[in-house]
Amino acid sequence: MPETTDIACFRWFGKGFQSTLMGEHAKRVEICSLQRSILLIARKMGIGALRGDIEKSRPVSVRRFCYVRVPGSLKHFVTVFLLLSGAWGSAHGQNGPDSSGFVTDARCMRCTVGGIATGMAGTILLLDRAWYADHLRSPLHIFNDGAEWLQMDKAGHAFSAYTLGAWGHQLMDRCGPGDRKALWYGSATGLVFLTAVELLDGTSDAWGFSWWDMAANVSGFGLYTGQELAWGEQRLRLKLSARHTDYAAMRPGLLGESSVERYLKDYNGQTIWLSANMYSFTPNSKLPKWLNLALGYGADGMVTAFPPEGPEAIGADLVRQRRLFLAPDIDLTRIPTKSKALRTVLFVLNSIKIPTPALEMNGSGRIKGHWLYF
Repeated sequence: MPETTDIACFRWFGKGFQSTLMGEHAKRVEICSLQRSILLIARKMGIGALRGDIEKSRPVSVRRFCYVRVPGSLKHFVTVFLLLSGAWGSAHGQNGPDSSGFVTDARCMRCTVGGIATGMAGTILLLDRAWYADHLRSPLHIFNDGAEWLQMDKAGHAFSAYTLGAWGHQLMDRCGPGDRKALWYGSATGLVFLTAVELLDGTSDAWGFSWWDMAANVSGFGLYTGQELAWGEQRLRLKLSARHTDYAAMRPGLLGESSVERYLKDYNGQTIWLSANMYSFTPNSKLPKWLNLALGYGADGMVTAFPPEGPEAIGADLVRQRRLFLAPDIDLTRIPTKSKALRTVLFVLNSIKIPTPALEMNGSGRIKGHWLYF
């Protein structure tokens, strides 16, 4: 097989795509040669001595595979993403440096975008069959759900768009650190995925397309992207904490039956946090670089999406109220470590607010403290 002059396209998406998304064909990306990659960088940087030394050395090949199995029904969905990545590669050429001086790996970008698109497409397919299959289809229609769940679901939308965008950007950034298009494509991952889910809602007779949901999605995307453009870092992060409540037992079909379902579906136990890094705003201080202060938003007393109507309605005897929290937090990504594996683990876990003491003010104006709140 002929060697390619592209840097290794993608380290390994894993066999999950092969077993989860069943298709008849899979495309294996060419084996990328580490020697040719280094040679290419040397040529771009004009390092003649290094290029000569490497050409005399024995070739060392590092195999990298990128599998993309796409169900036929999702062909057009994935094609859009592949076309976007193709346009990106064409604009920059093969491994050409971007305007900021960084070397961009076009093949890595194509593989990464293709892998993300395939994963998103597979998830949409599973949602379509598992979540929406029991409901009739309808033409696209609008549904006003702005008053549901005291806006806890909207806070969840913002958190999801922010978190998926952060993960998408980190994946893209491996292909060209600092590149603006890696930021735009990666951070838009959450927004694109949640928009697709919203379109599924809009074509189901049980739900509808919500502009409130879309506004929350855009706010999460904007919070992440805006900080990267303005500061080049995340000084403000959206985080989630969740716990079990007694409300789920009142309506297990809606708020969850199993332990995992209750964490995901019971808004009474969820808190969305805006966590601010203190050192980023006061760089001359002696504060630890990992210390954050978090403002949390939650609600309780909810066993129905909208307030109950009438004294006999379910949950009519409950007091629906908002809850605000103030608590210290830790930015796990600012904990120094030389381990790449540990950095990855800390990055993923940083989406979760760690349990700490907290002050709470509820809708009645009452203030109370928690020794440990999660």
